[in-house]
Amino acid sequence: MASIFSRIASGEIPAYIVAEDQSHLAFLDINPLAKGHTLVVPKREEDYFFDLTDQEIATTMQFAKRVAQAIKLSVPCLRVGVSVVGLEVPHAHIHLIPLNKSSDLNFSNPKLTLSKDEFLALAETIKKAFK
Repeated sequence: MASIFSRIASGEIPAYIVAEDQSHLAFLDINPLAKGHTLVVPKREEDYFFDLTDQEIATTMQFAKRVAQAIKLSVPCLRVGVSVVGLEVPHAHIHLIPLNKSSDLNFSNPKLTLSKDEFLALAETIKKAFK
């Protein structure tokens, strides 16, 4: 059975997409730790990030770097943090989280609630900054 991220990548499930190329997709996390919290996934479904090929890891991180740069231009933050957890969805993915302090990268923190309009505006802003 396809993961929720594979279903998003195929267009079966809608998402707030901020960037895409032939092999990767980046979209806003709907339960964000911070405004701009984005998930980067390879379109090829693989459960565990470190089971991706070396080439896939390299290109996924390069794509994530470009997305992080767009987030940094779009969301007030000191840095964009990176986390690879992979327990919640069986599809390799990277969390990109705008940070102003180290504790912003704590997944135990309360999640933000954003309106659909806020998600749409944020996705559009990041998408325009993506290069």
